[in-house]
Parts: sequence; C-alpha cells; structure tokens
Amino acid sequence: MELPSPADRVLRGLARRAAGPSPLAAGERASMVFDTGRAAWSLLIDGEHMTVVPGRTGRFDAEIRADAETLAALFEGSTSGVHAFLEGRLAMRGSIALAMKLEGGDPTLPRPAHFPRAHTVRAGELDTFYLEAGEGPAVVLLHGLGATTASMLPTLADLARDHRVLAPDLPGFGESEKPVRAYDPPFFAQWLEAFLDAVGVERAIVVGNSMGGRIAIEIGLAAPERVDRLVLFAPSLAFKRFREATPLVRLLAAELGAMPLFVPRTLVMTALRMLFARPERLRVEWYEAAADEFVRVFASARGRMAFFSAARQIYLEEAHGEAGFWERLAGLTRPALFLWGDRDQLVPWRFAPHVETALPAAHSIVLEDCGHVPQFEHPERTHALVRDFLRQ
Repeated sequence: MELPSPADRVLRGLARRAAGPSPLAAGERASMVFDTGRAAWSLLIDGEHMTVVPGRTGRFDAEIRADAETLAALFEGSTSGVHAFLEGRLAMRGSIALAMKLEGGDPTLPRPAHFPRAHTVRAGELDTFYLEAGEGPAVVLLHGLGATTASMLPTLADLARDHRVLAPDLPGFGESEKPVRAYDPPFFAQWLEAFLDAVGVERAIVVGNSMGGRIAIEIGLAAPERVDRLVLFAPSLAFKRFREATPLVRLLAAELGAMPLFVPRTLVMTALRMLFARPERLRVEWYEAAADEFVRVFASARGRMAFFSAARQIYLEEAHGEAGFWERLAGLTRPALFLWGDRDQLVPWRFAPHVETALPAAHSIVLEDCGHVPQFEHPERTHALVRDFLRQ
C-alpha cells in the first residue's frame, strides 16, 4: 500500500481543518495561504464557513510557508507552528494571531500540553487575546510597546515545558480590545489583575520585556499578593535625565493617532533591527513577521492612539517625589530578576545601578553583546538565568 505524499497529507489536513470550527465570528472574513514552495492552497474563511481552494489568493490576511512535511505535521498535531517558527522550519506573514487561532482550533487533534493554544477572554471589561501553553506554576508574559505576544514566543516555548504559561496581547495592542483612554501603568496593572481572575490564576510569576517589564513592576507594587516573583527584561523605567521635552510631550494628545498616518515598512524594519546588538543574529523571517504585526495593528486608528498614549505615559512618568517612580520602586517586596543589554539603545544598562540602590536584594545582570530583546537575541543564556532564578 502506497503511503500518501506529504503534499497529500497537507491537503487532507486542510480539508479536515476546514470542516472544523472557524476561528472567526459571524460576519468576519479572512484568507490564509499555505505554501510549500512547490504547491500552495488558500483557506477562505467567511464567518463560520471555511473553504479550501488550490493556489494563492491575490491578497491574504496570513501566510504560512514551510516544506510539505512540516505543514503536514502541523495539521496532524505532531508539531507546533510556534516551535517550527522558532526553529526556522516555518515562516509566517500577515496576522500571526489568525494563524495561531486556526492551528489550535481543531478539537479532533490530541495536542501536547506545551503546544500553544489561542484564546480570548473578557478581562476588566476588555476582550483579551492570549496564548496558553504548558502545565504547572503560572507564568504571565508581558510584551513591550508596539509589540504583541509574538515577541515573547521564545520564553513561552522554554517555560511551557514545566509551567502554565499565559502570554496576552496587552490592551491596545495585537488582537486585544483597544479602548480610548490613558495607557498608563496603573491601568495595565488593574487589567492584569482582572486577567488573572479571568484565567483562574491566584498568583503568578510575571515576566515582562520593556513596557511589559514596567507593567510587571506596577502590579508587584500595587498587588504583591498576586505576584510570586518578577522577571524583567530591559524594563522601561522613569527617566532621571533627558526630560527636556516634557512640556512638549504633555501637549501631544494621544488622540492625534486618530489621524491617518502611514509608516513605511522599510522604516519599521530599520527600527526593529536597532533593537538588537547584532541584527544579523535573527532570521529575516522573524523581522518580516514582526514588521507585519506592527504595520497591521498601527493601520487602525485605535491601534495608533494606544501606541501614542502608552509611549507618552512612558516618557512623562514622574521620576522623583512621593509618588515618583524611584521612590515607589524601593517598596517592591517581591523577588525580582533584572536583565539588561549592554548595547541596548532604548533602555540603557546604566539604569542597573539605580535599581540596585533602590532594591539591594534584587538580582541585576548585564548581558554582554545584547540589545533590547534578550529572549530573541540570547535565548539560551536568558532562559538559563531565568530558570536559575526561579529555582532559588
């Protein structure tokens, strides 16, 4: 008996998935392309109905590129799209969230617990999109400004081996709801408490990168009983210097984002590369996926308003005084690990001595030859340090 070819298995998997539950709600439409390099198929989604057609659609909302064997394994549930992406066996374009919704939405496939699954939950009156993977002590991953949960995928994949990992899109970003309001640390901390309630977590390890690190600190200050410990990758902290533009920034309302604003994709790619000490360390496909996510979210007025509001709050946060960040930071009681990049152009490692003065019991480590996103640039070293800290 002749075994089916990988391409035949891909087509069968697509047909089986098209017969299953749709990742979209009634009235929503999308198209996804699956390309092996030799053959391609399009999955057309119209609300609750999905149809497979041969070839590529003219425009697509998401695209998955991989060899036929990898795609077949993806549809058969023996591999995870996230793991294949991180290993360089699969490339994603367009909406990563749509791809994740589709992959994890087939109830007929037994999937290992550490394979990510996409969900949406109501938290703090806001629809919140998140990925979940693994079993064990709860970990929440918080991404940075302008990013989505995709920026935390290496940490999710590593910790999901023995933890229950939850990686949400923060309100205002990615697939989560985008209210018109001030996106400051207290708002995010209140939302995070509601998110923990919604997913049934009483107490969690909170890991944050950049703005996500600042949010992690805020919930550690405001609700320490909800936090086991904190892991902070280059957290964005209140500026002690370079505050000359404060009066001008106060005048710039986030509602300016409601105006149409085109950002060239080449500019986004350049900005992304600046986040790393050595940009060539990362695969081109990773940059393309991150750029697509940013451009997609920034294309909406509410996405732009959330971005500008959050950026404005980061710059304007008071550094000193009774309610100032640095005086408040000294009251952080939860164990904390701070990781800094010695070549970080956004959050200089020179913040480290100030943190060590405020929190002498905290762990503070400067990573050599590292930029702003250590979980992608130095994943092995970063996650080894995280695991060492969690074992203490």
